[in-house]
Amino acid sequence: MARIDAIEVKGVTRLFGATAALRGVDARFASGTISFLQGPNGAGKTTLLSIIGTALRPSAGTVTYEPLGQDRQRARAHIGWLAHESQCYPDLSAQQNVELAAKLYGVEPTSAWKRVSERVGAAAFAHRSVGTLSRGQKQRVALARALVHGPSVLLLDEPSSGLDSASAERLEAVLTEERDRGAVVIVVSHSDAMAERLGGERIRIERGRVVSS
Repeated sequence: MARIDAIEVKGVTRLFGATAALRGVDARFASGTISFLQGPNGAGKTTLLSIIGTALRPSAGTVTYEPLGQDRQRARAHIGWLAHESQCYPDLSAQQNVELAAKLYGVEPTSAWKRVSERVGAAAFAHRSVGTLSRGQKQRVALARALVHGPSVLLLDEPSSGLDSASAERLEAVLTEERDRGAVVIVVSHSDAMAERLGGERIRIERGRVVSS
């Protein structure tokens, strides 16, 4: 299966009624890099991440997934997503949440759970319902779910918010591993320290425009 080697954003604008969340954004995200989208609250960071992740359509402009072109449907199979909230099913166990995602992607669920749960440190609470887990534990489950199909694009929205030091360290280790295996990693984060530790590229967005990169 082909993989996404780079993402090119050209002239992307997104309107919500009369409000422009993004205004002609240009950016390029390459494989083997971690890019940090930074800026104040309401700047358009999550909107841009959602457009790249195909959850939203731009009002104008294009997103090209090289070498797949602008085919959003084909791109989805290559994208792993970690939202600010876990978005896991609270009544299912950690393992059931991840195995369900594996089935949806056509991946053998039991072996997929074993592989990703070890990476993110979720095996210890495999059979607990997600609704009973701490925020850090929920984020580990959500990260495992995002990784279950071996995506070539990993999108994360404020992934370290509210995490304890052990969970934050595990997260950064996984991001480094994904970068090193050649994934396109894009993170919405206010943490300059994380960007410095991981050697990431920084793209600053203010009022819907890229002001530095």
